[in-house]
Parts: sequence; C-alpha cells; structure tokens
Amino acid sequence: MTLPFIVKPGEKISLSGVDKDCNPELIPDYTAAYRKKGETKKPLKKLNKRLLKLQELLYAESERALLIILQGMDTCGKDGTIRKVMAGINVQGCDVVNFKVPSVDEISRDFLWRAHRVVPRKGKIGIFNRSHYEDVLVVRVHDLVPESIWKKRYQQINDFERMLAENGTIILKFFLHISKDEQKERLESRINDPTKHWKITEADIRERSYWDDYMQAYETVLHRCSTDWAPWYIIPANKKWYRNLVITERIVETLENLDMKYPKPNSDVSTLYVD
Repeated sequence: MTLPFIVKPGEKISLSGVDKDCNPELIPDYTAAYRKKGETKKPLKKLNKRLLKLQELLYAESERALLIILQGMDTCGKDGTIRKVMAGINVQGCDVVNFKVPSVDEISRDFLWRAHRVVPRKGKIGIFNRSHYEDVLVVRVHDLVPESIWKKRYQQINDFERMLAENGTIILKFFLHISKDEQKERLESRINDPTKHWKITEADIRERSYWDDYMQAYETVLHRCSTDWAPWYIIPANKKWYRNLVITERIVETLENLDMKYPKPNSDVSTLYVD
C-alpha cells in the first residue's frame, strides 16, 4: 500500500508536484483504502497492536534493530507521528532522539558522530526526530559551512547508512510533506492557543522565508540519499490521520518481512518446576 511513496535510488524529485493530501489523481497507480479520518481509527488501532507484537519479537530475537528517521518542515507532525504511530508499544524497547542545535562538543567532532552514538542497539527501535540530515539541510540553507564541505556529506551519509544496514540496522526514512499553506494554519493555531505557545518561537516564523530554499535542499537529499538499504518515503502529511496510517503500515510491513523468530530457550523448559 505504501510503496508508491518510495523514492527510487537516483530519482529526481520536484516536491511542488508531489501529493500532500493523499489525492488519488496525483498518484494514479495508488488506490487508497481510506479517504476519511473516521475510517482509519480501527485499522490504525489494529496496526498498533500488531506493531506491539512485532516489537516484542524484535526485542526477543535481538539480531537486528530498526531506525526510523523523521524529517520535514516545522509543524509537519514529527511529534504527532511518534505519539500516534508508537501508541501502546513497550517504551523499554524504543528510544526517541531529538536532534537540536549541535552542542560545542558535537560541533568539535565529525557531523555523523552525534547520530552514530545514539543508533539503536540490536533488539530496539530507534526514532530520530530530525537527524544527521540537518547537516545538509539547515547547514546548506543558512550557509553555515562551505558548499565544498556539505556537498561531500551526501555520499558520507550513504556510506554511514550502508554500514549500519550491513550490521543489522533496518533503516526507514520518512519525509513528512506538508504545504506552505498548511504550515501557516498550524503556526497560527499555535499563536492563537495559549496552551501551544511553548511550541512556537520567532525563529519558526523566520524560517518560513526560507521555504523555497528548504524545498530545494530536500529535493537534493531525496535524490542523492534514497538507497536500496535506506530508502526515503515521501508521506502526504497535510492530513494527520492519513500520515499516521501510511507510516504505521510501512513499519509493520517492514518488520513482518524480517521473518523474525523467538529464540530457543537455553534449557529444556519442560523440566522446569516452580515450587
């Protein structure tokens, strides 16, 4: 169901023409099973239950890890995705890492260091809320390092992710695609709701002026860094309920395809006796 959203390796993307509203006319080969918010509650709940069982199996087997990377413009719904998609899972088997402005210690090292040190261990699910891709997005848009440096990082990222994949880390990367108008509405809702004032800053408003620059930077990321071992998925994210359903389906499908099995016990369980 989610495969039409995948970016093929080397594919050039123009985000202005990519669906943000799950419009079937823009994705002719894709027939969505659900078109209304209410229709996704039951299937999403069912998927959440299935994900819980698969997470337990991943943890028990402890042969592989799952790394989920969420990227997108401000208000695209990274936090909401984590909250809804991971609803009900065992928190002991899932780590969420937020990538904010790098610290002095992080800046003093190679740009991938802070990502590598928090990659999930085998048996766990790790979620990056933003990620190492900030170093070819924000850095590029705001000219924080010379172009000669950030241009090399696409291949360095691909090599890094390939190394993780070859050592047992499954990687899923989701770009949450919203429109500029949708972002405006979401920012205004934060301004108008006192309970959401903590979620908005002047910097969020200023970043809107760089929208076109960010779109160009994301197009390059999607073109240069969607690989067989770490594919990018462009997720229509104007409708939160649809975003949650598509991402949950892809995660469940990925884990099911691993054909995981519970490990054999270290001893003959039939001989055990509890007094």
